[in-house]
Amino acid sequence: MEFSHDDNNNLPLTKFESMLKTNHVLFFDSEEFENIIHHYLNQGKIALAKKAIKLGLDQHPTSINLRLFKVEVFVFEDKLSEADILLNELYNIDPTNEEIYIQKANIFSKKDEHEQAISILKQAIQLTNDFVDLYSLIGMEYLFLDKYEDAKSYFMKCLEADVNDYSALYNIIYCFEFLNQNQEAITYLNQFLDKNPYCEVAWHQLGKQYFTLKDFKKALTAYDFAIISDDTFVGAYLERGKVLEQLKRYEDAIENYTITLKLDEPTSFALLRIGTCYEKLDKEDLAIQYYDRTVHEDPLLDKGWIAITKFYNKKNDYKKALFFINKALNIDSENVIYWKLYSQINQRLKLYEEAERGYKKTIELGNYELNTWLSRGDLLIKLGEPQAAIFNFEQAIEFYPENAELEYRLAGLYFVLKENDKGIFYLKNGLNHNEDYAFIIEELFPKVSNKLQIKNIINQTLK
Repeated sequence: MEFSHDDNNNLPLTKFESMLKTNHVLFFDSEEFENIIHHYLNQGKIALAKKAIKLGLDQHPTSINLRLFKVEVFVFEDKLSEADILLNELYNIDPTNEEIYIQKANIFSKKDEHEQAISILKQAIQLTNDFVDLYSLIGMEYLFLDKYEDAKSYFMKCLEADVNDYSALYNIIYCFEFLNQNQEAITYLNQFLDKNPYCEVAWHQLGKQYFTLKDFKKALTAYDFAIISDDTFVGAYLERGKVLEQLKRYEDAIENYTITLKLDEPTSFALLRIGTCYEKLDKEDLAIQYYDRTVHEDPLLDKGWIAITKFYNKKNDYKKALFFINKALNIDSENVIYWKLYSQINQRLKLYEEAERGYKKTIELGNYELNTWLSRGDLLIKLGEPQAAIFNFEQAIEFYPENAELEYRLAGLYFVLKENDKGIFYLKNGLNHNEDYAFIIEELFPKVSNKLQIKNIINQTLK
């Protein structure tokens, strides 16, 4: 039983907490202790739960349920050996208690022995008429094993027993999606909806499947039925807005996103999508207004800062774009996309040292895209730092071996430094791997390209 603030059910809890303050021990029956412990565990108040278990067992030392709570805390604290010993004792006392099997399975699961956990849970099914929770637990164990077909079948059993078990429904759809069975998911959801036509969650999930398959008209219909079933269903309006955007019905999309702002607290996602729709409609003042609201609502949403930055980028207002990306970096200096935008904007402003610093940071954060290495290296060439450029391209070639764009650049740099043997090596490699990029030598190293030796190597290869 859960304690409530508006009835007398919380009296044992109040009495118990008063007892803790006064150190005056009062008597509670075992069921009251169970409710108190259950309340504290649900609240995540483990220390108080442990106190209640100890006092409960002092007063009711033979209570199996109180000792099972002790097992639950042992498992939570990863004291699996202690939990196992206590469970074995309880099994000898009451071998038909399903909760003993559930906790035993929980221990196996904690040890990543999921097959054993499933075996134990299947034994527990033989001991109870309440199968649903056990089906759900078995389904979760199969998920841990990546056995999605088996997991799906058990979650389906949960839903058959309780059509309002939306957690099971979500898990079923998760399994379908992981198996790339979108069409099968649609068939299943339609069959479910034939029996439960006003289930807004099922309509919502059906719409998402159609959206994945780019059948936007059917997705729209599914979301319409979700809203008919529950006209306060915020998720359906959001998804409906996304479909309308795909259909380029931006005014209608804005209307759906706006409804969500009235039904619930404004979400940064809805604000961002409204801003994007206004930008598509060339209503720039409204677009920037909603982008501003987006980052105000959720300063950690990178998509908001990216949208504002790209908005000013498109308008060639690079100073404003730089202002906003700097604000974003002040909030999250580890965001790779921010640093890439920072570099691109500084490059357009001819602030090459800052642009190079940005690309360097991007690489340090683990972005190893070829274009990042090329952009940084070309800036180092422009800044007159050939050794740093060579180091950059040699790092890149470890990730992109036999890449002609890198090899021509290394060839040019080594010729600039008069290390001709290395220059010839990389030039021949580049020509062997892709002769179409030979123009890089002339473009980035015009003085090198005029040397007779290099012209001869290129001409001989291109004949």
